[in-house]
Formats: sequence, C-alpha cells, structure tokens
Amino acid sequence: MMPLLGEFECRLDAKARLVLPAALRKQLPVECGERFVVNRGFEQHLTLYPFMEWQRITAELNRLNLYVKKNRDFVRYFHRGANELELDGSGRLLLPRRLLDYAGIHEAVILLAYANRIECWDTTLYDNLLSDEPADFSRLAEEIMGGAGQPEVDEERFPGFRDLAPAPPDSRH
Repeated sequence: MMPLLGEFECRLDAKARLVLPAALRKQLPVECGERFVVNRGFEQHLTLYPFMEWQRITAELNRLNLYVKKNRDFVRYFHRGANELELDGSGRLLLPRRLLDYAGIHEAVILLAYANRIECWDTTLYDNLLSDEPADFSRLAEEIMGGAGQPEVDEERFPGFRDLAPAPPDSRH
C-alpha cells in the first residue's frame, strides 16, 4: 500500500458519522475496499486503519509469544476498543461513541494521514500537540534521521572506524 498523506478538517454529523474526504479516499488502493478498523491511538486520539493494513498488523501481533505477560498486555491494549467499520453509500464512517469520548472528539475532527494509518484528533488536542513542537526541530530531525542507514559503531572500541568509510564519488565528471 502506498503511504497515505494529508491533513483534513472534518465534522461529525449528529449521528457521529464522519465523511471520509474524497482526496483521502482516492489514495486508498482498490483492494482496501470500504472496510476499516478504528481503535485507540497511542496518545489521546483514534487510529483508523484500512482493513488490509489492520490484517497485516494483527498478523505481526499474532507472532508474539502470548505466554509472555508483557506481550499479552500489549496485544490487549492495542486491540482495546478496536471496531470494524464500513463506508456507507455516502462515504461516511459511523465512529463508536465510546471511542469518540476517549479521544475527546465532539464535532470538529482533524484527520492526519501518514504511512498506513489515519489519525483522528480533537482539533484542540491536535493544535496543542503541534504547539509542543521542539524548539530545535532540526536537531531532533538529525537525531532521528541523521544516521539513517549508517551502522551504530562504538567509537571507543573502534576508534577511527568512520575514517575507513569510502569517500563519496567524485562528482566533477
């Protein structure tokens, strides 16, 4: 599945139905159909997964050793509140009231689509999340992404290891 992308402002109707924006629906592969699973996010929001992504994630969880208590606990917490949803003929999803209460969502909703999921946020909580952006976002980016693809090396045990890396190709052709 291609990564989802976008931020969308939406509103719930009186019956707690959410119209999935057309621009977001266009990003979903045909094989996803109109089925989704919604559950609690890791923070105070909801996470909406296309059904085929949910199946992939649960297959990964099913490989955990359930004789280990922390694995069982994680699987329970992860599945807590999970509900299968299907788009109706008008492109709406009926979100469970209990999950909406958990996320503090009443009318206005922000959908944040990235990777294989769509996060559903109360607008105030989402705005607060973004206002807590680190003062030096570039430093955080360097910490998280700066060493992407490079092996972690213990510089004390292997001094000069980085000096052994091949020089970048000469670009003066």
